[in-house]
Amino acid sequence: MPHTISGFSKLSKSEKIEWLLNTYFTDKDSARALVKQYWNTDDKLQKLHDEFIENTITNYYLPLGVAPNFLINESTYTIPMAIEESSVVAAASKAAKFWLDRGGFKAEVLSTEKIGQVHFIYTGDFDKLETFFKHVKPKLIRDTASMTKSMERRGGGILDIQLRNKSEDLPNYYQLHATFETLDAMGANFINTCLEQFATTFKNEALQFDGFNDEERHISIVMSILSNYVPQCLVRAEVSCKIEDLKGKDIPNPEEFAQKFKQAVNIAEIEPYRAVTHNKGIMNGIDAVVLATGNDFRAVEAGVHAYAAKDGKYSSLTHCSITDDVFKFWIEIPLALGTVGGLTSLHPLVKFSMEMLQKPTAKDLMKIVAVAGLAQNFGALKSLTTTGIQEGHMKMHLMNILNQFEANDTEKGTLVEHFKTNVVTHSAVVEAIKQIRDQESFK
Repeated sequence: MPHTISGFSKLSKSEKIEWLLNTYFTDKDSARALVKQYWNTDDKLQKLHDEFIENTITNYYLPLGVAPNFLINESTYTIPMAIEESSVVAAASKAAKFWLDRGGFKAEVLSTEKIGQVHFIYTGDFDKLETFFKHVKPKLIRDTASMTKSMERRGGGILDIQLRNKSEDLPNYYQLHATFETLDAMGANFINTCLEQFATTFKNEALQFDGFNDEERHISIVMSILSNYVPQCLVRAEVSCKIEDLKGKDIPNPEEFAQKFKQAVNIAEIEPYRAVTHNKGIMNGIDAVVLATGNDFRAVEAGVHAYAAKDGKYSSLTHCSITDDVFKFWIEIPLALGTVGGLTSLHPLVKFSMEMLQKPTAKDLMKIVAVAGLAQNFGALKSLTTTGIQEGHMKMHLMNILNQFEANDTEKGTLVEHFKTNVVTHSAVVEAIKQIRDQESFK
């Protein structure tokens, strides 16, 4: 029997849940209780969450942790991180503490342009199209004046519109390629609204343009949409110190560490298999802060990975140099973020996170997020080139394994102490739990 339904979106929340239970679950009472267990007891707050998306049935929790001691441009921050993966927050915190006494992080926003495009099909002479574009461009700007007035008052708006000929890649395909400044807003709705007006004006004006023949006048608009690839919305973050200052408890030989660390980065720069995992570690830090601050981490991910392949080969987002006995490690990354609008003004924990970050502007948040990614990568590479990644990661993962086997507090205390001096693996934890429980059963 097919599990299909008509008019699901029109059902009430309780009716949606009952349909799901009746269709997919054998133990309906347990499934219903689980769904309701994650509802907020504050009805008003739960209603707010229900209305974030469509067809909501319950809330899905992620831990919200914090990484303190980040010194960024001489100001200290405690950074919020929403993520499920063990050791991410710990690694970021450890990296922050490491650099706190070595000058901290430096960060600067290099540019803030965002991109939107009207994609269209035109069959005719390109010179005529260019002439038409020059004629219609001022009207494209004028027809969006009511939409851009508020943004322009704050110093943002439409920066430029270009005609781009892409017909060599796809027959008869052209673009209106527009750049925007959206200030503290991520700006997706603003950009898309402007683009759709561009498309309407462009299409209608073409019908009246004397320079076109009948075929050329009928421009076909395919779509109007912002791009999440923002190579001119860039931020740079870095750390640096004298090599001798890298010395610490787990870095007894700073010269050897610096050289090995740089080699690890160099490998990620030329080897795509390594670069993907290397950059994934960077995104552990970036996504966690982006999510905690109510921004679109999927858009950030897509844009960042496209940027990592901008030179025709997927490569590392971070870089390292050793010059005149100075170790430098940096990242340059595209980040289109907002601190007003969307979830930033709705989700209570996003507002909490923003206040914790001292109510940052979009540029401030770009710096903070880039630093989180750099710190995460430093922590990962430091572990990989010294103790190895698994020692720290598996000890952080230990609690997840214990919870999987429903270990009680006494068992957890015993096993945490045991694995302070023993290698953590899934099988070793399972065996240790079994031994404890076997001993208890003989008492």
